Amino acid sequence: MANHFDVLIVGAGLSGIGAARHLKTHCPDKSFAILEGRDTMGGTWDLFRYPGIRSDSDMYTLGYNFKPWTEKQVIADGHRIRNYIAETSRENGLDSHVRYGHKVVAADWHSDTATWTVTVQKGGDQGAGETVQMTCGWLMMCSGYYNYEEGFTPEFKGREDFKGQVIHPQFWPQNFDYSGKRVVVIGSGATAITLIPSMTDKAKMVTMLQRTPSYVVSVPQFDPMVRFLLKFLSPMTVYNISRARNNFITQGIFKLSRAFPNFMRWLLLKQVKAQVGPNFDMKHFTPPYNPWDQRLCAVPNGDLFRAIRKGKAGVVTDQIDAFVSNGIKLKSGQVLEADVIVTATGLNLRLFGGMAISVDGKAIQMNQHISYKGLMFSDIPNFSNTLGYTNASWTLKADLIAEYVCRLIKHMDKTGTRIAVPVRTPDVQPAPLLDMTSGYVARAEAYLPKGADRAPWKLFQNYAMDKKQLREGKLEDGVMSFRKPHVAGLTADGHKRLAA
Repeated sequence: MANHFDVLIVGAGLSGIGAARHLKTHCPDKSFAILEGRDTMGGTWDLFRYPGIRSDSDMYTLGYNFKPWTEKQVIADGHRIRNYIAETSRENGLDSHVRYGHKVVAADWHSDTATWTVTVQKGGDQGAGETVQMTCGWLMMCSGYYNYEEGFTPEFKGREDFKGQVIHPQFWPQNFDYSGKRVVVIGSGATAITLIPSMTDKAKMVTMLQRTPSYVVSVPQFDPMVRFLLKFLSPMTVYNISRARNNFITQGIFKLSRAFPNFMRWLLLKQVKAQVGPNFDMKHFTPPYNPWDQRLCAVPNGDLFRAIRKGKAGVVTDQIDAFVSNGIKLKSGQVLEADVIVTATGLNLRLFGGMAISVDGKAIQMNQHISYKGLMFSDIPNFSNTLGYTNASWTLKADLIAEYVCRLIKHMDKTGTRIAVPVRTPDVQPAPLLDMTSGYVARAEAYLPKGADRAPWKLFQNYAMDKKQLREGKLEDGVMSFRKPHVAGLTADGHKRLAA
């Protein structure tokens, strides 16, 4: 079959390109294609183009475990991450496997042939085109976790009365000139904290308007230890040292936050106070929740605090009453004058690119299924999803997931089976998948898959534990069922393998 592959990877971003490289390395005999709905590679790092777009994790842990990050920036700008992804693709001969403008809209599993039939809409950024179908033995979802078509923007009373421009960071206008303008950024998350210091270069004034503060921590953008070690050691050796060190620090901060929240709260606020100065009202950086109930926000080299000290940026903590012609009226009665309002109000979480899924003709409702080892789902065969950490770098988990899928595929080849499916037993009780209070998680909880209180169903959010279970754990663990197709007489692979 011309459109059959052993593996289909959905998404040509950081996760998808990494997964393809692992697959090509560990399962070199498998045919595969990468389906990308947009016209370009890079995923998140190509979509977002707002001023100052950058990682909120260090690149020694956000980078792949097989390719060292060699740039000087530790907290990297978006275009550098795009270049890193593209370079990885070129170096590993993956470019020819990417099919751009291929948006997956549905996936249907057939147990009799042990294949997924994937419905693809062609067109990419130009709009919907013809619909085609492709089949595969394994479906790897690497499409991220939020809606590319729309960001989250609350309904603001009087929005039509505002005479200026309203922009969501997810859809930043190309070459937008904000020189000399008064800018209000609504939000207190990573996007707002990135935008504000980046816009102070041209804007007259940039104000962060927040309902609830976030915990913020200053992190160095450059690592002198790395530059020193590179004089004596290979780039890969230095990368591995830095990767292990930074992951240890990140996990340590997370564990301390959970065990000693009051101490970590005091420590985080103390480092902010030291940078904003004695006269700054700390209510603007004092959240009502404990550290790591929501993700910490990184401030590279303290650039946000520096902008505040210099009077180029300000922070207002209040609630919005309405948009008015010249800005935003607050519940307190104050009017924040603005020429531009940026709604950095968050993302809409959406798994699997919004595609419809069915198994043997039955539509799948993901909130009825339980996550298995953080990558598969109960009673859904030959299907994996890459979902990175919320308390550490995304790619740490993405690499482990890709390696584990390769282990499963090789095991099926060895045992002559073609189906791998985690089977839920009645004693496994569902629990919330993510232990976070972030808005985008709360809004999506009703349709997210579930977690559970025990391994291998429990989502650990712990790299050391995941490394142990995904790299070293038994594949035949009493939960994962390996099977042959229902219909007899098929060949071992069922289809002729074709190159992408």
